[in-house]
Amino acid sequence: MQLLFQNITIFLIGFSIISTVLLAVTHLNCGEYQGKFLSRIAGLVLLVGLALLQFSHYAFLQGDSSFIYSKFYVALLFTVAPAFYFFSREVLKVDNAYHPALLLHAIPLLISLFLPRNFALPLAFFIGTGYVVWLAMIVYSLREQRTRFKLELVALTAMFVVALMVLLLGIVLPLVSDLFFYTTYALLIGLTFIVAVFTVIRFPNISNEVNEAAQAAYTISTLKNVDGSALELKLRQLMEVDKLYTQETLSLSILAEQMDISTHQLSELINTRFSKSFSQLVREYRITEAKRMLIDEPKSSVLSIGLSTGFTSQSNFYTAFRDITGMAPGNYRKSEAKLK
Repeated sequence: MQLLFQNITIFLIGFSIISTVLLAVTHLNCGEYQGKFLSRIAGLVLLVGLALLQFSHYAFLQGDSSFIYSKFYVALLFTVAPAFYFFSREVLKVDNAYHPALLLHAIPLLISLFLPRNFALPLAFFIGTGYVVWLAMIVYSLREQRTRFKLELVALTAMFVVALMVLLLGIVLPLVSDLFFYTTYALLIGLTFIVAVFTVIRFPNISNEVNEAAQAAYTISTLKNVDGSALELKLRQLMEVDKLYTQETLSLSILAEQMDISTHQLSELINTRFSKSFSQLVREYRITEAKRMLIDEPKSSVLSIGLSTGFTSQSNFYTAFRDITGMAPGNYRKSEAKLK
């Protein structure tokens, strides 16, 4: 049983390291992080830090404990938590300003280099507790927006649960063997990567979704002195007549510029007038157009229709189509053809 447990852990370690490369190359380089320099850098530090921890765990399971008992390993523990904080703060719209007080997050890392190991490790997990509590409070503050990203919130909650399990492991550190602790820790990090990869694949726009929800939760109304009905009409004109949704690069800022309003105003307009986020609105327009084309243009391939309506890949198109219609595009075309 112990051998099986270790083999599963080794597999998850390998998955973590491979996922680090994939997430860094794909997710962190996508348009969702345009202008979020701090989040992107912190995300890379977080991924690399977790991958190095997993490499240390693998070496330990292979009989080399030099990494596990080094100052470098301790430094990694004190790096991943603040890296996660800096990765999240721009996405969650906590504070986009850069100020000297942010340097305080580096103090525990500097202090850890001079602390004895048996004190530094529990302290690292204790500090991690603070960041997890911070995340819990932020997610809780978005509760009124949960109807807009219910499934995405489930994925975030899953990651939060794994983080709590890591913290519980840190609490019992003095009571368990090194083999049990590091094997379990490696397994939990692996589970975190599984949830992260699934979330990115299943919800490719999750960063924008959460960003818009946070913005809606924190921002005081910006539409008090504007004609909301006129703006709604203009938005419908741009989407339904000009079909701006067919642009692959369409973003909240680009659409706001077309409407001559701020991104905050546009986000609030969509939230209040359509009861959905910008990403959801665009996705629904694209799928509506794709449904029409699937019936009216039987000779066009499913992929060409997806790309012509603004989706950047076949997988994104298929995922969005299934979410909205409950079936694949090809099956939808066949079912509609039978009704004629």
